[in-house]
Amino acid sequence: MTDLADIEALVATVQHSQQNELAEEFIALFREDAIWTTAHGRRLTGRDEIASFTRQVLPGAAKEATATYEVAHVLFIRPDVAAVKIRQRPVRPDGTPLPDQNEGSPLYILSKEDEGWRIAAGQNTIVL
Repeated sequence: MTDLADIEALVATVQHSQQNELAEEFIALFREDAIWTTAHGRRLTGRDEIASFTRQVLPGAAKEATATYEVAHVLFIRPDVAAVKIRQRPVRPDGTPLPDQNEGSPLYILSKEDEGWRIAAGQNTIVL
């Protein structure tokens, strides 16, 4: 696979883990020292803190609504570092759009590690 295909696969795994409420699959996408900021502005530092938060909020989160994740833009800062802009669209669990809910516009900073691309930092932002 190419780096772009690998990055798209990582984003597809984010979607899969969120839609299926698979906390461990989501947590595994992060570097140990990652920084994550939720759509509501909560900063989480390190995979342990991200894991604790994810295990609390992910179970049951997709009961009423979930989202699709689409790579909108990739900027390779270096061959092993990429800024990835995501289009996050709210949908019902059956995949039908939720037009009354705002989209998200996450930005992921990925680093290429021995095991593949991992999230080093992320900022999830609601589009108003």
